[in-house]
Amino acid sequence: MSFIPRSFFIVKGKGYHKTKLGSFEVALRTAGIAKFNLVEVSSIIPPFCIEVPKEEGLSRLRAGEIVYIVKCRASSNKYDRMLSVSIGLAKPAESSNYGYIFEHHGIGVKPEKVGEYAENLAAEMLATALGVPFNPSADYNEKKEILQNDGKIKETKNIIESATVKEEGEWLTVLAAAVFIP
Repeated sequence: MSFIPRSFFIVKGKGYHKTKLGSFEVALRTAGIAKFNLVEVSSIIPPFCIEVPKEEGLSRLRAGEIVYIVKCRASSNKYDRMLSVSIGLAKPAESSNYGYIFEHHGIGVKPEKVGEYAENLAAEMLATALGVPFNPSADYNEKKEILQNDGKIKETKNIIESATVKEEGEWLTVLAAAVFIP
């Protein structure tokens, strides 16, 4: 049996708890996806698959449902450690083409840099798949301008979740995910 989603939404969350697993559960709850059975998949946006608002996506799912996600997660219990995760998206202009989702995390890195990295790699993967010529060594803004002007890529973006461990012995988990709707 094959499953090709027609829509997806993106979420982010963070959680603090005395245990690592507990902090992950709290992060899932703050993201709004704790009540689903999550199955991780790789990073392709199928052709004709559209992004919908989180609220709409959640309203189309039921508790206990098996849900496929592309997830980025980071956890730590080291005091004052900053964690950042990001999901970068690159959507093709032509809906019959596939797009990319790229996940990236950083420890002690500025959150916007983590987001730029994830978005940049998603865009680079899509550009190379579509035959868009550009310099991989170019900086983020230069690449973004080239990709936007080419016309083969409709949109690139990222979401970021970032937080810092606040207390000794406390666990923090941050996550970002793209959630596919059956």
